[in-house]
Amino acid sequence: MKKRTYIAAFFFGAVLAFLLFFVKLPYYVMMPGSAQYLKPLVHVENGDRDEGTFMLTTVRMGRANVVAYLLAHIRPFYELHPVEEIKQEGESDKEYTMRQLELMEQSKEAAIVVAYQHAGKPVTNEAKGVYVMSVLPNMPAAGRLEAGDRIAAIDGQPINTSEQIVSYVREKQAGDRVRVTFIRDRKQHEAELVLKPFPHHPNQIGLGVTLRTDYDVRTDPPVEVDSEQIGGPSAGLMFSLEIYNQLVDEDITKGRKIAGTGTIDIHGEVGPIGGIAQKVVAADREGADVFFAPN
Repeated sequence: MKKRTYIAAFFFGAVLAFLLFFVKLPYYVMMPGSAQYLKPLVHVENGDRDEGTFMLTTVRMGRANVVAYLLAHIRPFYELHPVEEIKQEGESDKEYTMRQLELMEQSKEAAIVVAYQHAGKPVTNEAKGVYVMSVLPNMPAAGRLEAGDRIAAIDGQPINTSEQIVSYVREKQAGDRVRVTFIRDRKQHEAELVLKPFPHHPNQIGLGVTLRTDYDVRTDPPVEVDSEQIGGPSAGLMFSLEIYNQLVDEDITKGRKIAGTGTIDIHGEVGPIGGIAQKVVAADREGADVFFAPN
């Protein structure tokens, strides 16, 4: 009898543990991440090494299980976000990760260009390719293109920027066919796609992909920016400030530890980003004196 009781208790515990820890709910949990010093990540050749420092801030985020869902209701600075707020419709985990890493690359390129321009240093940025960031389900590119593909041409016309693709497709009509030449794993492929309207925007037609233009940024003096495996666009502002600070003689930190967040584009426009509360907590834990957050 006792043996049966032990077996039943074991199976009950196993099922309970499975439900609590392994069943994923349709939410993501956002919590404070880290504040990382930018000096070890940014190196301008012969750049100034100032007393103060800039820090980028991150959030930690993961798919919620039952335990995480309950903790998010009682722990400070834990937030729940529906999956559809985080991932695009039909986006796989691989595509989401790829999109975040691509956004970081785009952010670094913009940060370098803006910092060098404002410091009066030579910089050029030349478009060198268009990459697929994600593919929408039930659209022409679904099952044909993948995140990470580089689009080389459309109907035989070479493509260098995402704007070229948008302009070309805009002149087409639903039902028109386009031949997309793309590079995947260093091999060239072709796909003939039939344009169709977007489900939520029936007046607009397209391939059903999100794109980004990759730029070849050249600077004098040279600069290296190592973002490790951090994704997303939110470190752009802080990268730009750190690069600028290494380029100029003045220490714009005034010796302070300055953390922050915010996007930046190639034109120097700074934009807001989510997770401010969690990033402030991360900055405070690292002893930051100032926190920058655009609104």
